[in-house]
Amino acid sequence: MVDNTVMTRTSAPSTSPTVTSEPYASVAERLRATYASGRTRSYEWRLEQLRALDRLLTERKQDIQRALGEDLRRTPFEATLFDISATRGEVKHAIKHLARWMKPRKVHAPVSVRPGRAWYQYEPLGVVLIIGPWNYPVHLTLTPLVAAFAAGNCAVIKPSEITPACSRLLADLLPRYVDPDAVAVVEGGPEASLGLIDQALDHCFFTGSPAIGSAVMAAAAPHLTPVTLELGGKSPAIVASSADLEVTARRIAFGKLVNSGQTCVAPDYVLVDRKVRDAFVDQLVSTVDRFSEGKPKPIVNSRHASRLAGLLQDHGGRVALGGHIDVTDATAEPTIVVDPWADSALMREEIFGPLLPVVSVDSVDEAVKRVQQGGRPLATYLFTEDAADEQHVLEGISTGGTVVNHVMMHLAVSDLPFGGVGTSGMGRYHGHWGFETFSNVTAVVRKPSRPDPTFMYPPWSGLAQRVMNRLM
Repeated sequence: MVDNTVMTRTSAPSTSPTVTSEPYASVAERLRATYASGRTRSYEWRLEQLRALDRLLTERKQDIQRALGEDLRRTPFEATLFDISATRGEVKHAIKHLARWMKPRKVHAPVSVRPGRAWYQYEPLGVVLIIGPWNYPVHLTLTPLVAAFAAGNCAVIKPSEITPACSRLLADLLPRYVDPDAVAVVEGGPEASLGLIDQALDHCFFTGSPAIGSAVMAAAAPHLTPVTLELGGKSPAIVASSADLEVTARRIAFGKLVNSGQTCVAPDYVLVDRKVRDAFVDQLVSTVDRFSEGKPKPIVNSRHASRLAGLLQDHGGRVALGGHIDVTDATAEPTIVVDPWADSALMREEIFGPLLPVVSVDSVDEAVKRVQQGGRPLATYLFTEDAADEQHVLEGISTGGTVVNHVMMHLAVSDLPFGGVGTSGMGRYHGHWGFETFSNVTAVVRKPSRPDPTFMYPPWSGLAQRVMNRLM
């Protein structure tokens, strides 16, 4: 039985929030009433919410930095770069393009419809649910909200309970800045997520692990609630013999160490051409050691640190760097493992930490075949100077996104769709793709009352049938 009561914070933007006990059904009913009033549909309202989010990110920068530091031991610079600036980029992109996104789009009308016009237009879905993750608890919670507001929706936000400082901060700040009648922040664990899904809201947007994503989809199914699942998976980095090894090592190390490897699109493992493996490993070891300054990386909590420690048991590979996990202190040394067993937990499970297996292959073709044998990844990274390798990977690997000669850069392009395929997720967002995710695309045809030729209606004579066959 799910506890049907949650703590939500509501206030006018200029007052301090008060904490009230509100059942899930009341949260949904309150936001549905706001949506039914029609005020969220206007361009002006949507623009006002987006500008309010930008003010929140600017004026409360230090509060956000402190919360991220408390929850994830993230430095103020990293908090600004990866949570605040990245989110502001999405906000500014939406503000710039909102008017164009909202315009109806004309389409060609066939002869059978003329005289008449055909177009499609976007309308809001209604009240949507956004379940945020813990690894980027501000960016990956507010970025979907940007899209939801741009599309004219009300939203229920359920931040991750694993990052309580950020959860409290969002519950406190969001109703101060955006329309408090159009947003509700519900704090709690899985029971809160399930209780909200059970309200049959108009869309559910979830970011997290495939296992929890499956549970979210199952909970939404009885209500036929559509879902967007931004999940994870083992994103490979393929290093061809033609790659610039110094640059490759630097870029893979950067991607692996950002947020201690707790990033859904971090390179999970490397498939490197055997001819350059030793040289690449040497470069990677020295680069990782330099980037980390010989210090262990913070992990979100001891439970996740213990999971990482388990991945380093019975892997069958050679530890080229690191290898120590402090479960009590929740830290992990950046670790490089060369040629672990293919059936080891290190190679089967998504790592989500600063551990990086490096696996030898004989060619890019073999690397592609190895990736094809597993689940379809959220991202694929290829390092090569050979255009044929690039084409082979683009055609051979079904993936959420591909970056050639870098990692994670596709996230920085707001006009690109972001999302997974298969077990790495379903649905897309960022920029216009997020606007579409949170919109209902409606088809419209308008015809004049006349002419209205009677031969179009039954009973059809032989002549009418011949004319209609020609028209159709």
